Amino acid sequence: MGLTGLNATTKRGWQWGVGLLFMAAGANHFLVPKTYLSMMPSYLPAHAELVQMSGVAEILGGLGVLFAGTRRFAAWGLILLLVAVFPANLNAALHGWPGVSVSGWVLWCRLPFQAVFIWWVYRIYVTDSQSSGANTR
Repeated sequence: MGLTGLNATTKRGWQWGVGLLFMAAGANHFLVPKTYLSMMPSYLPAHAELVQMSGVAEILGGLGVLFAGTRRFAAWGLILLLVAVFPANLNAALHGWPGVSVSGWVLWCRLPFQAVFIWWVYRIYVTDSQSSGANTR
């Protein structure tokens, strides 16, 4: 069950809100790339390209979940993206986040929220699409 118990307008509002949030986060990769570059683990190659690719993926995923025909596919893409960026979040927790004034405990608390975001995307888009049909607008 996805967003059962919510009326259609509220459910759609959540879907749009989360989609727009991902698009804004993705755009931020291009507006303030240094923030994302500074959290990249040293063992990963092509930091700038990976930041750009993840920004594009967030924008496309956020846009994709807004439309019934692409909603489930885009949601799974966002879930995979959230898994893929976990090493950068872990790196920030382990070594600090240069250029960003955030307490160490906050960086550690961010890590479990990655699982919450994955669950959230799954519940809002994947299970909702399964229970109400993929073509529901």
